[in-house]
Formats: sequence, C-alpha cells, structure tokens
Amino acid sequence: MDSLTHIALGACIGEAIGGKTVGRKAMLWGALAQSLPDIDFIFSMWMDHTSNLLAHRGITHSLLFLFLSVPIMAAVANRLHIAKAFSYKRWLWFFFVAIGVHIFVDTFNNYGVGILEPFSSVRFSFNTLYVVDPLFSIAPLVAMIVLLFKRKFSPTRAKWWKIGVGLATIYLCYASFNKFHINRDVEHSLKAQNIEYKNYFSTPAPFQTWLWFVVANQDSTLKIGYRSVFDKRPTLTWRTVDRNDDLLTSFADTTIVQRLKLFSQGYYSGEMYGDTLVLNDFRFGQEVGWHDSLGKIAFHYYLNFPDQNSLVVQRGRFARWDKKTIRAFVNRIKGN
Repeated sequence: MDSLTHIALGACIGEAIGGKTVGRKAMLWGALAQSLPDIDFIFSMWMDHTSNLLAHRGITHSLLFLFLSVPIMAAVANRLHIAKAFSYKRWLWFFFVAIGVHIFVDTFNNYGVGILEPFSSVRFSFNTLYVVDPLFSIAPLVAMIVLLFKRKFSPTRAKWWKIGVGLATIYLCYASFNKFHINRDVEHSLKAQNIEYKNYFSTPAPFQTWLWFVVANQDSTLKIGYRSVFDKRPTLTWRTVDRNDDLLTSFADTTIVQRLKLFSQGYYSGEMYGDTLVLNDFRFGQEVGWHDSLGKIAFHYYLNFPDQNSLVVQRGRFARWDKKTIRAFVNRIKGN
C-alpha cells in the first residue's frame, strides 16, 4: 500500500496495543514500525533500475527481516520508555504486529512480496487491493487524525482505533470476496470459450474493487480483458496480445531482459514503440483499457533507453486520464 496508509494503520495499531500506557507516543511508534519495511528505497540509490525492481519489497518485507527487526526495535523502545507497565515482552508483541501487518497488507497488492527472501526469490501476491485504494485507507486516516486530538484518557479513544482497523479489515474481506467472484467468472468464461491457458490473474483497476483487469497466459500469446462484479454477460471480451519473444531474445543485454521476465512472473511481452524495444509487464494493468482496448500496458520498460525508466512502475498507471476516460471508467464499473 501507499506510505500514508501504512502510517495511519500503524498509528491505529500503536494506539490499540500501547495507547493506554504509552499515550500518543504509541501512535508514533506504530507509524514508525509500519514504515520500517519500506526503507528498501534507500538501496535504489546504488542500484540500476532492474535490480531495484527485484529488490523492492524483497528482504525488508521478509520473515527474516521481521524476526530480526522486532527485538531490535523492542529493545530501543524499552530503553526509551521506562514505564514498567509496558514490558520488553509487550514491546516485542507491539512491533511484531505493527511490522507484520505491513508485510501482510502488501501481499494483497500486485507488486509481490519476498516473504522468504533471501532463501527464495518467489514473490507472494494476492492481487486483491490496488496500491492506492481510498476506500481501504479512509477509515485508518480519519481515525488517526481524531486520535491525535483526543485526550489520552478519553473513553472514546478505543472506539476510534477499532473503527480505523475494523473498517479497513472489513473492506479487505469485501475485496477478497469480489476477487473470488471475478475469478469464478473468469474461469467459467475461459472454459465456455474453449480458451487454453497456462495460468491467469485478476487485479483491480485503479482506486476500487469492482472493476478488474484480467490476463490469461498462453504459450506465445496473452489474452487480456476487463470484468466488473456487476457484469451480466456470462463471458469476457478478450483481446489477444502476441508475446513476441523473438524481439526480446534479439536484445543484446540478456541480463536486463531476464530480470524483467523474472519480475513479471511470466506475464510479459515484447513490443516496438517506433524504433524503441519495450518489455511490457501486464501485472500493473493497462492505460485506460476500459476505454481503449488497444491502450498501452501501464508498465513498459524501454530496453534501448534504460535511463528513461526511473518511474517505470508509476508512469503508466494514470496516463490519459481525463473527463472522458473517467466517465467511461464509471460506466464500465456499472457493468454490461
């Protein structure tokens, strides 16, 4: 999730576990702990783009990092807070929950989390929440703001952290139910249309949990489409995309190509933008694909111009958004 959501969730968790004893400082510790796994951005200053893509949400989002960082953070906090009512063991629990929730929530985004790093490079991703989802974030944010102004011993403080954590949890469950519904429809559609495939994934389109981008992986092609939870039609409308592996194998720097293929988890294609060779990663969706079925894949890496890829994950997410495409977005959510 985005950094602000992690901070808000961490503040609510901090209040829940340590608010009565540590006061507002518990919220600060919770926000700090929720932000800790994202220190991997520091590594990017010494890495090339493809190495950084694989490193992000890697070792600092692993179980190893969790079990190493928790006792260190607990020791620091215990040293700074001498209140005997909050023991070192309780600080261990505090940071285990706060840091663990960050890692857990990130597994629901499409980027993937290296939980088993450095022993395995496998990324875990449930593709259930868009990286910025206002409906998931709003309750923790409001709760955090209210708690910042509430008196330490106010009887309503517990109510607010429960609202922040509780509504976010309910929304996550709702999004998971929607994904189950979408996946069931996708599998039915693939079978009904006699489409052979190796695997597939569904991931929410921006900012919500009702419209989903779907990709079915085949040997030399991929099929892409959209499905709303409100769709009435029994099957999806698919667009076929050539994988163009021959374009990628002809590229001189095979290390970059192999890293990007690994990062894409097999959902990739090669494409020419004029005289520029591009590798597409379909996991991050399509530029306004609900409006323009031929829209570019949001994540497109310029192989010929590696220095032009500093914002490769973000740059295509909101390209071509205007009143017309937003209206089409809302209409597509309503179903067909």
